[in-house]
Order: sequence, then C-alpha cells, then structure tokens
Amino acid sequence: MEEQLKKLIPYSVYLPRDYHDKICLLAKQRKASALVRDAICMMLDGGNQYQSGYNQGLREAIKAIQKIVEIKNFSFKGIGLNEIITEQIEQLEMK
Repeated sequence: MEEQLKKLIPYSVYLPRDYHDKICLLAKQRKASALVRDAICMMLDGGNQYQSGYNQGLREAIKAIQKIVEIKNFSFKGIGLNEIITEQIEQLEMK
C-alpha cells in the first residue's frame, strides 16, 4: 500500500457538466484529485462500503505518519519507527 501512495499516475475522465463544476469548486481547495482518486480506489477495491472506507482510513493514517518529520529520527534495530508503524497499519487492510 505504501508503494501505491508514492507513485501516482495521471488519468483523464469525462464528466457531466454538473459534476465537473462541483469538482472545480473542490479544486480551489486542493481536494479534487484526492476525492476522485479515493472514489475510484473504493470502487475498484470492491467489497462493501464499510470495507472500502476502512481501507481508505488506513491509507490516510499512513499518509499522516509519513508527514511527521520527528518520527523519522527514531529507529529500533535499524528500522525506522515510521516504517514499523506503517507496516503494522498495512497489515490491518481488509482484503
């Protein structure tokens, strides 16, 4: 999952005007790409809405951990604390 978060590839879609306008409003808040990406990932991951939302929450938790600069200064047996926590969260993913 962590590898997927690092490597984002652009993709284009055609939308009805109403949805395009709504996404343009989100783009002003810098939320449009995340919204579209999350929606597509939830649909393609399959499962039910709970499972999709749960897995999305895990991805968001990993992003939050990766943003904490101070956590990268700690390591145990040569493994960074951020890596240890990320790995533990990834194991919680519902398949």
